[in-house]
Amino acid sequence: MAEAVLIDLSGLQLNSQENCHQMVLKTLDGIHDHHAPKAKFLCIICCSDATNGKGGEYGLCELEAGNGFSSLAGKFETVSHPSLAASLYSVKQKIDEEDLSRVKVIVPEHRRLLMEAYVDQLFTAVYEFEFEDLQVAQRESLLKPSTGVNVTTAHKLEDVQSEIESYLRSLPALKGDLTIVTSPLIPDIFLHGFTTRTGGISYIPTLSSLNLFSSSKRRDPKVVVQENLRRLANAAGFNAEKFYRIKTDHASEVWVMGKKEPESYDGIITNQRGITITALGADCIPIVFADPVKKACGAAHSGWKGTLLGVAMATVNAMIAEYGCNLEDIIVVLGPSVGSCCFTLPRESATSFHNVHPSCVRQFDSPNPYVDIRKATRILLERGGILPQNIQDQEEDLDLCTSCHPEKFFSHVRDGLNFGSCLEFCINASRILLQWLQKKIFSFLIYIKP
Repeated sequence: MAEAVLIDLSGLQLNSQENCHQMVLKTLDGIHDHHAPKAKFLCIICCSDATNGKGGEYGLCELEAGNGFSSLAGKFETVSHPSLAASLYSVKQKIDEEDLSRVKVIVPEHRRLLMEAYVDQLFTAVYEFEFEDLQVAQRESLLKPSTGVNVTTAHKLEDVQSEIESYLRSLPALKGDLTIVTSPLIPDIFLHGFTTRTGGISYIPTLSSLNLFSSSKRRDPKVVVQENLRRLANAAGFNAEKFYRIKTDHASEVWVMGKKEPESYDGIITNQRGITITALGADCIPIVFADPVKKACGAAHSGWKGTLLGVAMATVNAMIAEYGCNLEDIIVVLGPSVGSCCFTLPRESATSFHNVHPSCVRQFDSPNPYVDIRKATRILLERGGILPQNIQDQEEDLDLCTSCHPEKFFSHVRDGLNFGSCLEFCINASRILLQWLQKKIFSFLIYIKP
């Protein structure tokens, strides 16, 4: 049974005869009576840009306040915006506020394909949609489509996408300005940074606002994440259409750009200029690697499994093997991650960290000891030959616990499965930009300036 029922009346024209108004009212009353016992949200969508009809025809929205339509006020919520993109996005916010997922859309047959195109863009697989034709007892075409609307030809998919993108660009940033955390240890030949959670448009509490990852299990659609990424790219100075993101597997595989890309990997390196490399994350450590001598850089996603598997040193070793980097020249910066104050593991898994060094574990004798993945990463890097002074893991916002600072970061530990993701990025030969976004995944990106 549908939890939310949407009725699309946009673009329809109504003859001025009284019996036509009554037929529509009767239809809407019937829909209400059928769905009201179970549905938590009933809504009429009526775009306010519908043009006045000619020859005694009127848009349904224009008649909303009269001809008995005011009686619907207590039965349906009405959403009316200048565009269907704005109207549906507003409806989505109301559905998400109630944490609803099963949605029925009742729409005139001639607008069904159009409505499906908007739904595909604005919603994810979290939602279950059912479409039903709007049936009104008609006589002599009392209710008919506007003559200006030809759904199948005038509203192509690219037009729908363009309208949605334009609308999202008009939305204000939430939770404050977009903020990028950088390290003074990284030379200016690299653009780098870690994002925080502010400055985007994602509104769902655990994803707000600069969420940089979309999946079938989350409520943020790709088009919203793309808008967040566009804003980040503008602020950081990289091309949002030309960057490479780690395909996380919580292991230690490293992709050398220019070679065949593995199906999954948690490290990436490049010496190509103008290329942006990124990694997502939330709680896991986003790591940036930079060699100002060989002008090579890397990014890694290091969760607790990847830490034990040695993804940080695997990335370092790949830079040495591929680009002739020297250990003493490589700079490593650890971005924000979950701290030992909040992160626990079952004792069996914590034992592996205790074996790295006892100081990596607190309350070791408890069933779920506290684990310091940052300290373990530093220890493993130093053992691998990275100079201690070339490792930065404590600097202003860089060492803040993601779980302890909900105003700044996303956190899987804190927020559960529907968490936001940060992005770290680095651009070779000029700037490195590591981003934090906080949701489930942290992203990181490095870029070498052209």
